Amino acid sequence: MHHAHPLLATLVVALALAFALGLAARLLRVPPLLGYLAAGLAVGPYTPGFVADEGVTSAMAEIGVALLLFGVGLHFRARDLLAVWRVAVPGAIAQITIGTVLGALLGHLAFGLEAGAALVLGLALAISSTAVATRTLEERGRLGGDAGRLALGWLVMQDLVVVLALVLLPALARGGEGTALGPALLRTAGELVAFLLVMAVAGRVLLPRLLGLVAATGSRELFTLAVVVAALGTAFGSAALFGVSPALGAFFAGVLLAESPLGHQAAAETAPLQRVFVALFFVSVGMLVDPLVVLSAPWLTLAAFLTVLLGTGVAILLLLVGLRVALPTAAVVAGSMAQIGEFSFVLAALAIGQGLLPETVRGPLLAAATLTIVLTPLTLRLAERLAARAVGDRRYRAWETRRAGARAFPSPPPGLAGHAVIVGFGRVGRLVAQGLARHGVPILAIEADHARAAAIRREGIPVIWGDAAHAEVLAAARPESASLIVLAMPDAFGCRRVLELARAANPGLPAAVRAHDDEEAALLERIEGVGLVVMGEREIALGMAGFALRHFGVPPLGAQATLEELRAGRG
Repeated sequence: MHHAHPLLATLVVALALAFALGLAARLLRVPPLLGYLAAGLAVGPYTPGFVADEGVTSAMAEIGVALLLFGVGLHFRARDLLAVWRVAVPGAIAQITIGTVLGALLGHLAFGLEAGAALVLGLALAISSTAVATRTLEERGRLGGDAGRLALGWLVMQDLVVVLALVLLPALARGGEGTALGPALLRTAGELVAFLLVMAVAGRVLLPRLLGLVAATGSRELFTLAVVVAALGTAFGSAALFGVSPALGAFFAGVLLAESPLGHQAAAETAPLQRVFVALFFVSVGMLVDPLVVLSAPWLTLAAFLTVLLGTGVAILLLLVGLRVALPTAAVVAGSMAQIGEFSFVLAALAIGQGLLPETVRGPLLAAATLTIVLTPLTLRLAERLAARAVGDRRYRAWETRRAGARAFPSPPPGLAGHAVIVGFGRVGRLVAQGLARHGVPILAIEADHARAAAIRREGIPVIWGDAAHAEVLAAARPESASLIVLAMPDAFGCRRVLELARAANPGLPAAVRAHDDEEAALLERIEGVGLVVMGEREIALGMAGFALRHFGVPPLGAQATLEELRAGRG
């Protein structure tokens, strides 16, 4: 009888269970991440039935972490931090410090950890889940407002601290607690500087040019493959040549690529792979948890859970109010970030692998993360209700007046507000752009053809290269602050997909849409907010009909009424 290879068996069973339990979690209105953890628990060595190959799962998990941080790097924008830096930078640093100190006290008192190990555990308990926080804000429609921008800035600062910790942990493990720590840190700093110098040259110059050459071929498959090779190749090379963690190497590759015009499409192409391998990462985390260990010490789980709520949720709320952020905004940010997730697991897994943390912390850490993630929607609603009640209290209003009002954050840059997004810059899109430009209307083009996008950019027209049917590409055009979207794409299905994504970001966004047949035009015209549906052949026919009516002396008003009836299909 033929037996399946461990790689195939592990991949199929892990993905199938992750899908099934992730779907069940979603139907229960909790994040799919919890289903992935449950899948890992089901195929782990501590539960009966199929046991996945630990080595294979760990290797796939490492790929998942590299792709996860590559994706974080692709979405990292300095401007996101600069918009709210006066609050996000000092606030996030203070919150991480508070959370780390509280977590370190827990590690010392409950687990008997030394100072260095206790601080590592504390840091793991102080870092919010980027995936859960952003998803929660998006579902509540708050990601594009002040709360969303502030949360993103805060999360960027947390991510930077985690990246720094990923660099220092191996040095701390090599140096121990004694005098050898200094030389270990110096050696790591030297390796990091060498890595950054190579990345500054190869990543900023060679990588975008190489991907640009691949994009110019017009092959989506080759471009996707090139992006994955760039991410994983940088991750492997950074570890092999400079001793830098693969995750850190992938992060910097994403950061440098994000600054090029190729970044948005690169993020779109790698998103499906990233989701698959990140799911496998959480499966691998679930495999390492012994439920009996968690059940044998429930008070440790409860203590870790309370530490996260105090060191993250409550700390963020108090710090934001202290930094003069309006209470409703502060409550949304704090409620959406009162949890730990993927980066806490990455940090803890690395620390356990380096021998800095004992295996016994994994169970309570995972259980606390599970509880906080499950309760995030409830935490957010509770924070909003308490804030609304406080705002209605006259004592709070008097206090707000005494401190001269709440802080207002700057609006998005003028170039990205009130603009027209033109998707598809062929003959139709170009004519629309020329008409708008003559009257000073700001435009931002999205063009899927790389060569055409490069030519448009040389003309001085703001353009994003990529497929607007991918959320990552369309989000770069800031549809939430646009005044109009013009869909001049030749692809009917893609046109409807872009309209769906644009409406998710900005439900009231007016649209002018290009249709390709009568059936599609009728479908689009029924969508609320679509101001104009244009079908090429019909408009040609109407133009010729209008000329014929004028030729035969039909009065202009009568001719126009006839054309409108024909356009509406009532002729």
